[in-house]
Order: sequence, then structure tokens, then C-alpha cells
Amino acid sequence: MSSNETDLKPPFTRGAVDVISRKVAYDGFFKMHKLRLRHRLFRGGWSAEMDRELFVRGNAVGVLLYDPERETVALVEQFRVGALERDQGPWCLELVAGMVEEGESLEEVARRELQEEAGLEVAKLHFICSYLPSPGGSSERMHLFCAAVNLNGAGGHFGLADEHEDIRLRVIRLQTVLAALDDGSAVIDNAASIIALQWLQLHREKLHEGQ
Repeated sequence: MSSNETDLKPPFTRGAVDVISRKVAYDGFFKMHKLRLRHRLFRGGWSAEMDRELFVRGNAVGVLLYDPERETVALVEQFRVGALERDQGPWCLELVAGMVEEGESLEEVARRELQEEAGLEVAKLHFICSYLPSPGGSSERMHLFCAAVNLNGAGGHFGLADEHEDIRLRVIRLQTVLAALDDGSAVIDNAASIIALQWLQLHREKLHEGQ
């Protein structure tokens, strides 16, 4: 393989995957599908047929709140069942986030979740990136934004009781958060928060300038 390739596009598209069958394996709070498929091979021809389980998720939106004047960020803290065995315990510091419902734009989801999880309204959302958190077995796509906002007096407890949400909004100095990322302490150890905070490190001057 050449070490100076400039075209990052893969050689195949969706048409290079033959989904032979798809069955609903589980349909509860989450959904799981079982697929039988085959796909084209880099060396030519087709793979053998294989079974794969797919964790079916839609689009999600995450928002990092940043106060340029005070140089603070707001993160939510809540219980996460997937973090039960985490050394620090299953209460995680994360971005304000939520799933996209049918007919909603990404910005509409961001503003809805900011109201529900932080009690805040923002004038402008800065798009960060869109990525697949776990493409080896999940269909979820995450869309990240950053919002410059006045965090003076922000904080408190939020969430929808009928969705069993128990959310604490915490306002933290940016340097404290960045130091925690840098020292590898895993206080903040979810991809969306790390990506958004690293983006903020690169672009915060633009937010200070009001761009």
C-alpha cells in the first residue's frame, strides 16, 4: 500500500453488501436485529455468508456548553447502566444529549435537550462533527455541537421523571476538565465528550470572538 495516498474514500459502497435476511432478535428498550449477509472482498470476490447482530439505534445529538467569558463548561452527570463496572462508578459526566425523533432536525433536538437537561436556551449552535460511536455492532450516528452561552447561575437537577432521568448539571472550569483529559484519569471517558472538548481546545478563540 502506498504511504502517500490522498483519496480516503473506501473502494466499496452499500451495494457491495448483500443482506440475505434480517430478523428482529429483540425489541425492548433497545432493539437488536440478526442479519445474515456477505460482502465484497478487497482481494476480489465475495465473503462467505455470515451472521451478525446489529444494535439498532438512530441519530443522536450531543451539545457541549461553553461560557467564553468565564471559561467554564457545563456537563451533565447521570447514571449509565453500561458503566456498572467502571472504576469510578456508573455516574458519568457527559454532554447534554438525546435521540432524534421522526421529523426533527438536529438543531431542534439540540435545543429540546438543552431545555430538558440544562434549562437553557442558546442563540447559536456550532457544528463539530458527525461520527459512528461503535460501527462494529451499532447503527447509531452521533452529531456533536458546541454552544457559547452564559453559564452564570446555571446548574441544578433536570430530566424527565417518566423516562427515569435523574440529571445533575455541573458547571466546571474548562482548565479543570482539560487537565482531567490530559492526565488520563478517566473521569471523563466517553467519546462524545472527549471529541467535543478537544474541538473546543482548537476552536475556542472563535467562540471568544463571537463567530
